[in-house]
Amino acid sequence: GSIGLPLPSTESKIVDLEDGVTEMAVGEAGELLIRGPQVMQGYYGMEEQTNLSLRDGWLYTGDICTMDEEGYFYVVDRKKDMIISGGFNVYPREIEEVLFKHPKIKEAVVIGVPSSTRGEAPKAFVVLKDGEELSRAEIISYCREKLASYKAPKEIEIREELPKSAVGKVLRRFLRDDESK
Repeated sequence: GSIGLPLPSTESKIVDLEDGVTEMAVGEAGELLIRGPQVMQGYYGMEEQTNLSLRDGWLYTGDICTMDEEGYFYVVDRKKDMIISGGFNVYPREIEEVLFKHPKIKEAVVIGVPSSTRGEAPKAFVVLKDGEELSRAEIISYCREKLASYKAPKEIEIREELPKSAVGKVLRRFLRDDESK
């Protein structure tokens, strides 16, 4: 669970995803901000990106986190991966964790896809364990049992494999690019 406590001489806080300033209460999700002597000074030759990431000495990490009463931080998801569906924030990682618990699912990743009624809707890409069979309808039904209706994927794509980097990280951007075509 936890990514731990901040390093010595490091300040951290969680702020509202919309305004980037209002501090969130304990247990509420928001963007993790940090500042301290080890925080980068900026992106080399990328002033615009630096200005977006560093404001008033704070590094906007892009990580959506919560903090408990003891000051431990927990990563919920990445801000750029968050899906806004019908005005609700949907975190792909939460859906993926439900999918990972299904005994027939080997791998899963969730992205937001355009929806004419909700703005965006979650779509899951699933790899089944060897020799297993599972229908899209069964996966959607399973998710609806475990998640709020607005979080449950509306689309499921079953694949033989997911696109990955050299270190084995699933490349969501490849899936997004495929969807936009």
